[in-house]
Amino acid sequence: MTLLTNENQSFDGLGIAPKILEILDNLKFITPTPIQRQSIPAACEGKDIMGVAQTGTGKTLAFGIPMIQRLAQMKGSKGLVILPTRELAIQVNESLLQIGKSIGLKTAILIGGESPNRQLQALRKNPHVIIATPGRLNDHLEQKNIKLDQVKILVLDEADRMLDMGFVPQINRIVQHVPRNRQTMLFSATMPKEIISLATSYMKLPIRVEVAPSGTISQKVTQELFFVGNSSKLPLLEKVLSEYRGSVLIFSRTKFSAKKIARSLRNVGHSATEIHSNRSLNQRIEAMSGFKLGKYRIMVATDIASRGIDVAGIELVINYDLPKNPEDYVHRIGRTARAGHQGHAISFATPDQSKDVRNIEKLIKTQLLVSPLPKLAAKQAAPNQERPFREFQPSAKHRPSRRFNDGYSSREGSKKFFQRKPRKYKRF
Repeated sequence: MTLLTNENQSFDGLGIAPKILEILDNLKFITPTPIQRQSIPAACEGKDIMGVAQTGTGKTLAFGIPMIQRLAQMKGSKGLVILPTRELAIQVNESLLQIGKSIGLKTAILIGGESPNRQLQALRKNPHVIIATPGRLNDHLEQKNIKLDQVKILVLDEADRMLDMGFVPQINRIVQHVPRNRQTMLFSATMPKEIISLATSYMKLPIRVEVAPSGTISQKVTQELFFVGNSSKLPLLEKVLSEYRGSVLIFSRTKFSAKKIARSLRNVGHSATEIHSNRSLNQRIEAMSGFKLGKYRIMVATDIASRGIDVAGIELVINYDLPKNPEDYVHRIGRTARAGHQGHAISFATPDQSKDVRNIEKLIKTQLLVSPLPKLAAKQAAPNQERPFREFQPSAKHRPSRRFNDGYSSREGSKKFFQRKPRKYKRF
């Protein structure tokens, strides 16, 4: 266990090469996070690492710095980083280039939604690090566009998310192409038993680094809960948004709901974008970039983005729909209160979701504060209010023709019409 002394409150003394220390200083990276402080020394020595840390604590540099340093020492070797989503792959690539570009680091991103030809061009440049999602990497392996026999460092990032998304069979096929004599690092926000079993099958005597137990959330994020009917969610959302001025991230369960929410917010004058699996890669990149730069104040996302958004200044996270898994709640609200900032998380739960709320509270070991439902405008009345009954009066076009009524009421005329005998027509 690493002791937190004055000597390791900086990146000095962690076994990092002088040139990389200089780059970190230029980037104003002064104090390592706990996961970085405990992982980097062992990783720089080539040991297998199994790291557990809450989201937003700097896991990328925890494996990125040792990987860049060791690849510089091992000529002809490559690194492979496998991640669950395109957005996460793009952000990891940006972080690695931020550290290694000035010393000649070359990377290639293999993700879905992008032209395979462009990826082939990147592979022909003989990159030092390949960053990929499991599906697209398997496609390239099947087409024999890539060989992994030079991979000496394998990283599995967000391993629990890849388990949830059913990527384990694809990862197993990928690992068969990687040399056994390698360094393996596995990082995750949670560590269920299935991940531990997966890690032990891939790794040799891994060092476990756990800086926060599963379900731990930042102390700088405050949480709030509303019990609300489904049809009152949009009015409540507009009420909440009127009380905040900073960047807001809204999570929805489905891509159809995300699209509907974003459209509704734009219709009432909010600058909102959306990110989900129905959007192309370019659309998702534009949405993420616009959200970071302030072009969009609000971004509506599905869980595809719960771990792929690394924006330091998100003021508010709203769970428009509660997630299917309690662990996803931790990842969602971890998008706020990052890099030392304060943050707030608001969740909407329907009255029949009390069990889901209890499961979340059990995981985070905290009781969520239930706030009273605010008074909504008249046009935003709650869904359980009954509308006054208005007797239906058919218009003229809905009434039966008079030629079939023959003095009867509308109902009698219609009945007589449908009971009449069909006419006989002559054959020609």
